[in-house]
Amino acid sequence: MAGPNGRARVGIVSDIALQRHRLQTATARFGLEVCFSGDPERLQGQSGFPDAGLWLVTLEDEADHPTLFDYLLENTEAPVLFGLDQAPASGSTDYFRWERRLLSKLEQELGEFPQPGPEDSLEELAQHSSRSEGAAGLPQWLKPAVPGSVAEDVWVLCASLGGPAAVKAFLDNLPPGLPVGFIYAQHIDGHFTEVLTRVLGRHAHYKLRHAEENYRVKNGDVVLIPVEHEWKFENTGVLTKLDTPWPGPYGPSIDQVLLNTADHYGAHCHAILFSGMGNDGTTAAPLLKAYGSQIWVQESSSCGNSSMPDSVAATGCSSFCGTPEQLAQELVKTIEKSCLLKGRQKRDTV
Repeated sequence: MAGPNGRARVGIVSDIALQRHRLQTATARFGLEVCFSGDPERLQGQSGFPDAGLWLVTLEDEADHPTLFDYLLENTEAPVLFGLDQAPASGSTDYFRWERRLLSKLEQELGEFPQPGPEDSLEELAQHSSRSEGAAGLPQWLKPAVPGSVAEDVWVLCASLGGPAAVKAFLDNLPPGLPVGFIYAQHIDGHFTEVLTRVLGRHAHYKLRHAEENYRVKNGDVVLIPVEHEWKFENTGVLTKLDTPWPGPYGPSIDQVLLNTADHYGAHCHAILFSGMGNDGTTAAPLLKAYGSQIWVQESSSCGNSSMPDSVAATGCSSFCGTPEQLAQELVKTIEKSCLLKGRQKRDTV
C-alpha cells in the first residue's frame, strides 16, 4: 500500500518508546512513509485502522499484549513482521548492521527501493557519537611527531555508506602523535561536509580540515577531499584544485583520489577501504599494490554496507582485514615496525 506521494506505508507497533523512534527514523530514511507509530494500546484504542502496506511489531514481552496479533489479523491483510531485534545506539557500528538487516527484511516484503546515502545518518551520528575507550598510547620509545611537520607517509581513508561511523571509530582508536597524515575521501553530498567535519572532529586526536590550495599534508592531519572538483598533488607535494569535476558517478572519485595521491607519494601512499556501496577503488588498488603500497579493508560484518571493501578485497590486493578498531591497532603496529627498521638502518650506516 502506497501513500499519496507514492511511498510505501508502514505501521510501527512497540511498547518500547526508544524502539519506536529508531524504527521510525530508519524506515523514513529508506524512503518509506510511517502512517502509524505507537504502542499496542493506542493502536487498539483508536477509531480507524491505519492503512499500512506492512506492519513492524516489536514487544518487550508478547505475553503483556495477548490480543494484539488477533487484532492485527482481523483488521489487515498486510504482512506483519514481528520479533525484530532491538535497535542499538544510533551511529554505532552495531546500529548500521541492525539497519542493514532491517532493510533486507523490508525489501523481502516490499521489493527493492533506493538505499540512503551516507550523509543521511550524519546528524544522528553527531548526536550520539562518543569517545572510544580503546585508544592506546604511543609506544614509549616512539617520539611523537613534531606538530606541524610534513607527513612522509599518507594513508587514504576511503568510505561511502556507513563510512562516517567507521572512520570515526578508527580515528578514535589511534593514539595522538603518530607520524602519519590522512587523506579522507568520502562519498557525500557537498552540503553535508560541515556536519561531517563536526562529527569526525568530536573527541578525536585527529581533526578534519578541508583541502586548501598549496597546502602540504602534515602529521596528524585528516584532509577532507572536496566533492565538487578534482584535486591532485603538485611535484612539490602541495595540493591543487583542478577545474574539472571528478570522473565517474561519485564525488570524490575514490579511484582518482588514490591515483592522484600515489602519483606523488608512491610507496608512501597507502589505503584503507571502509564501509560503502559500489566498487570504487577496484581500479586503483592493483596500481597502488604495484607501487608497494599497503591496502587494507574493513571486515564485512562490521560494515554498514560491505560492497566497496569486499570488491577491493576480491581484487587480491588487500593485505589486512579488520574492524575499525583492529585497523587502528594494526596501523600503530605497522608504524612501529617501520620506525624500528629506519632506526636499525641509521645505526648500520654510522
